[in-house]
Amino acid sequence: MKVKGFAHKYGSNVDTDVIIPARHLNTSDHTALAAHCMEDIDKAFVNKVKNGDIIVAEANFGCGSSREHAPIAIKASGVSCVIANTFARIFYRNSINIGLPIVECPEAVKDIKSGDIISVDFEKGIIANETSGNNFKILPLPEFIQEIVDAGGLLNRIKAK
Repeated sequence: MKVKGFAHKYGSNVDTDVIIPARHLNTSDHTALAAHCMEDIDKAFVNKVKNGDIIVAEANFGCGSSREHAPIAIKASGVSCVIANTFARIFYRNSINIGLPIVECPEAVKDIKSGDIISVDFEKGIIANETSGNNFKILPLPEFIQEIVDAGGLLNRIKAK
């Protein structure tokens, strides 16, 4: 699997309350959640994000509550991948469970700027910053995680089996 899009870059400790503010948790509708994704940290995000785009962040992305709404809002907004230095553990697992691929790569995060064109080849284990021309090696997703992501989430994977 390979994804490609523009980078939307954020700092450290982006918590689930700014990914999807609590005032919007009265719905589980993915489109409604996407309409408010990142609005408390980047009001313009929902108007500039395009299908395939990639969120890039520094340390501890997805910290805060264990709400599954946060990765759902990100995925529903069209984001194809999140790259960060580190992720909060529960956010990491929730992302995989809903089929949103996430990758830890501090070297890539340091290089990438908002607006850069980024591609990620999960099978080859390469992040390419097509704007800067730099490539970064990552561990390919383990086969069982890749199967979950390819199926669009854990429930879809279970149904397929």
